[in-house]
Amino acid sequence: MAKKQAAEVADSLRQFKQDLKNNTLGNFYIFCGEEAFLRDYYLAELTKKLSNGPAAEFNVHRFDAASIAPQALLDAVEAMPMMAERTLVRVDDVDLFKLPEGPREQYRGIFEDLPDYVCLVFVYDTVEYKPNGQMRKLSDTIKKRAQVLEFQKPSERELATWIARHFRAEGKTISDKLAGYLIFLTGGGMTQLEGEIKKISSYASGEEIQRSDIDAVVTPVLNAQTFDISNAITDGNYDAALRKLQDLYAMQTEPILILGGIGSQLQRLLYAKTVMNAGQGQQALMELTGMKSYPAGLTMNAARRVGDGFCRRAVELCLQADRDMKRSADEPERILEVLVATLSQEARRG
Repeated sequence: MAKKQAAEVADSLRQFKQDLKNNTLGNFYIFCGEEAFLRDYYLAELTKKLSNGPAAEFNVHRFDAASIAPQALLDAVEAMPMMAERTLVRVDDVDLFKLPEGPREQYRGIFEDLPDYVCLVFVYDTVEYKPNGQMRKLSDTIKKRAQVLEFQKPSERELATWIARHFRAEGKTISDKLAGYLIFLTGGGMTQLEGEIKKISSYASGEEIQRSDIDAVVTPVLNAQTFDISNAITDGNYDAALRKLQDLYAMQTEPILILGGIGSQLQRLLYAKTVMNAGQGQQALMELTGMKSYPAGLTMNAARRVGDGFCRRAVELCLQADRDMKRSADEPERILEVLVATLSQEARRG
């Protein structure tokens, strides 16, 4: 079922790209999905295609949850284009399935009879697009009339290829290994990656990107920094873990968030140990946890350095620290530092 759904998502986006290229865009789209960079890029391309005439401002109508109403949408949909072939009506973050029955039915009626000259686009950013199958009439109308474009996060392989292509546009090259490292440091969001690629390219003196170029200008996301703390802990290196902890304090990161990141990584370490004991490898860990290849490889290496007892004890200590932070009068920073010291000692014991 998941493979079928993924194939449908890919087919829908492929058809949209073809229609965009051939100027054969439809008249009802829903833009949704967690990859904001791709969603915003193709929304901008669609807008540019439909609003490039001399009277563009008269042919673009935009609504949000505060401004939309059935009659207002109907008026915009029925407004004839001025000095152009099409009009664009964009609606941001309106959950159709949570509306009262009356307005819901009015909107459904509008969707059933859209003029050929209009392109109606519902965009979901801060609100999740989640059809409710129990509202059969609206669901069936959207399924029949709208083209749903779900912009999903690309696979690691696709993202690495995208990174390499953007570096080439800047006159630089990057290895697959370093692309994986950059994905790890940034969390893999394409919007953030685009900015970091420009920064790294401006900083790097050579044509080929080096790890030192990345480390010089990229500020790692919290997950990457707490990963480093966990890695130092499994090495039994309390001083290194404490330095990284203090770096996060200097950035005014909340201790409870730091603890959550450390605890999550130590949980993944336990999974890695379990996978290894079952005779499986890195791929099994990636499938189990959703980790990318770079952090998964580091986690498997860390799991080889510690015993089963440490992995179980580490998770228990993190849970206890979480309880202490929420219930104790002790300072959260002190609780976290004691945890890191205790975990480092446990790791040295094996």
